Amino acid sequence: MYKLISKIPLLSCLALLSLVYSCGAPEGLVSSAEELNAAIENAKPGDVITLANGTYSDFEIKLTGTGTSEQPIKLVAQEKGKVFLEGQSNLRISGEYIHVEGLVFRNGFTPTSEVISFRTSKEDLCNNCRITECVIDNYNPSERFESDYWVALYGKHNRFDHNYLTGKRNQGVVLAVRLATEGSRENFHRIDHNFFGHRAVLGSNGGETLRIGTSHYCESNSNTVVESNYFYKCNGEVEIISNKSGQNVFKGNTFFESTGTLTIRHGNEVTIENNFFFGNGVANTGGIRIINAKQTVVNNYLEQLRGYRFRSALTVMNGVPNSPLNRYVQVTDSKAENNVLIDCDHVQLGVGNDEERSAKPERSSISNNVFYRKSGGKLFSAFDDMSGITFAGNIVNPGLEPFQQDGFVSKEIEFEALDSGVKIPLNTPAGDSIRAGIELMATPENTGVTWYPRVQDEQFFGGGKVIEVKAGENTLWEAARNSAPGDIIRLTEAGEYLQTKSVVLTHPLTFEAAQGLTEKPVLTFQKTSLFNIENGGGLTLKGVRVDGKECRDKPLNAVIQTSRYSMINNYKLLIEDCDFADLDINHSFNVLRVAKNTMADSIVLRNSRFENISGSVLALDRETDDIGIYNAQNVVVDNCLFDDIGQEAILVHRGGRDESTLGPMVSITNSTFDEIGGDKRNGTGSSVRLHGTQVVTINDCIFDDSKPLQLHLVVGEPVVNIMNSVFSGGTTIEDNGEPYNTSGLQLNLTEPITTAGGRTVGTNLSE
Repeated sequence: MYKLISKIPLLSCLALLSLVYSCGAPEGLVSSAEELNAAIENAKPGDVITLANGTYSDFEIKLTGTGTSEQPIKLVAQEKGKVFLEGQSNLRISGEYIHVEGLVFRNGFTPTSEVISFRTSKEDLCNNCRITECVIDNYNPSERFESDYWVALYGKHNRFDHNYLTGKRNQGVVLAVRLATEGSRENFHRIDHNFFGHRAVLGSNGGETLRIGTSHYCESNSNTVVESNYFYKCNGEVEIISNKSGQNVFKGNTFFESTGTLTIRHGNEVTIENNFFFGNGVANTGGIRIINAKQTVVNNYLEQLRGYRFRSALTVMNGVPNSPLNRYVQVTDSKAENNVLIDCDHVQLGVGNDEERSAKPERSSISNNVFYRKSGGKLFSAFDDMSGITFAGNIVNPGLEPFQQDGFVSKEIEFEALDSGVKIPLNTPAGDSIRAGIELMATPENTGVTWYPRVQDEQFFGGGKVIEVKAGENTLWEAARNSAPGDIIRLTEAGEYLQTKSVVLTHPLTFEAAQGLTEKPVLTFQKTSLFNIENGGGLTLKGVRVDGKECRDKPLNAVIQTSRYSMINNYKLLIEDCDFADLDINHSFNVLRVAKNTMADSIVLRNSRFENISGSVLALDRETDDIGIYNAQNVVVDNCLFDDIGQEAILVHRGGRDESTLGPMVSITNSTFDEIGGDKRNGTGSSVRLHGTQVVTINDCIFDDSKPLQLHLVVGEPVVNIMNSVFSGGTTIEDNGEPYNTSGLQLNLTEPITTAGGRTVGTNLSE
């Protein structure tokens, strides 16, 4: 029998428990849309609304209110890194002095045109608001060209800082400052200490990481400060940052292995100072591109940048006389001073000079810069008369050719290497300026957030487990079904590996023959394709033979095909030491067949044979809208044999005249093309057709008894090298439809040639 010590009313007990709980709970804790909306409706200056830990799906936040500078209205995560917005979620804010902190967007995409918007309607904008320590991680729709922004700034005096944005793969700017209304111009926004993570090649216009303004409002001033942000492998298009308004300031930003440039596309009186560019020798890494009037480019550090033309280390453009808003305004009254360029490939002036862009730079100066390249040689190129630029006090190291004698001094340069990786040229005004700006330099440690892991967004092969398989039916299919990213599926014996099901690749996998086999394993298949590369997938194939003998007697078979639907992820394909034979059971049998809105970062064929194929080996031609979109960034063919190929052995197409992208780039070396292109279904009548490619290298190759090699190079100023190659058996070169006369004999192109189309072939056109 229990003894009752005291009697406490039940309601009092519940009230006491509620009090105890509330004392330990965060201020204004909410855990549902209804609770959040109620808290927003009642929010007063100084209130803190805390979103409880958890995952919120299809969660659209509309946060409005009026705080003060001393007492903003805050929306914060209960714990940073533990509040996730997924599915079709977004954030819109408007009002005065609103502060948002600690949210993570992942596993979904915005239902509107913006993930984070500094407005809730066209009329309701943000002023004096701040978003800090938020994350947007691979928050993309499934359609590659479904366009959206991740962040859009409107209003005035807003700040976006210490955020982490990574993995944008669809069309649209990562962060845009919008100037469409008077209430968003002369905004004095501050964008600082953000980490902009990897952005893969888009293969189209609209792949900028940051854009301020548009051509429609480029004559307006934005007065935005972009300070101490880190740009990591931002490769979406040629403009990493696209400045399209006036009086903006870019300072202290770091660009790491990013292919493209900080571009003053439109707008006047822009300042670019104390920024740091580290190319590390990566192709197409660029620096600063100058267009328009009264630009100031000072105290910047640029090292090992490999880009040329629009993406050279320092580019000064030619303009269009009386230019419309969306073209190129002449460079006038601008200066590039006290910059340090170390081991860069190109400084180019008057870039874009053509019949339209004929307005040369005027009343501008390039002075007190340090140009150092250990290998010496030619750094500077001019595409027009540059007498409108004054050169003074520039230093070059011995062996490096100055642009001209006046304004350049050749002398030995000593450097001090700092822990940051920056090399300070001693006893120079430029070196002193770089040293003074080091404290502004963005690093991975002082940007982004500390509580969320940095995501590796590039696709890699290897690093997984080895799965050994024997010959037999569907053994490869079974191994792939049970694999993980980076696994290696090793074929342990010679014999036939028959697949009655297509091997579906949703992550990178390697299929390779075991070492020491006396014969190559033979891959046969009965479906339309052997391998299907789906979104997120990638394929390495090594040491095998692919035979078409088991395929069904119907057209349009392929050994490898991409998803039939838009792929938001770029893929990689590597074929090495393989044989492909007798892919001829019906017409148009390809080795690779791609679909529209798919993009390969790289396709590499090495040490392989392709024989008796009714279709094409590589048909990268599905982007037929001719608006600058294409299917592969890098195509590399080395030491391969192509024999008896019915249609084009290699077909690469990029149509239109858009200059925003960097590719395609094609390299064909040490390879033989024999009896190529004779099938009546070969629509182009070529053995190899390269349409709109930006870089072409053909070296040490043989073209015999084949249809012409066709070059249709209409975009930009493509670099073309055809050297040490033999054209025989009636094979010719056609340039933009005009034949180059090979006289029907063997032609060894050891010297540069000029095709009938007037384009020099066999030399680097950027020189």
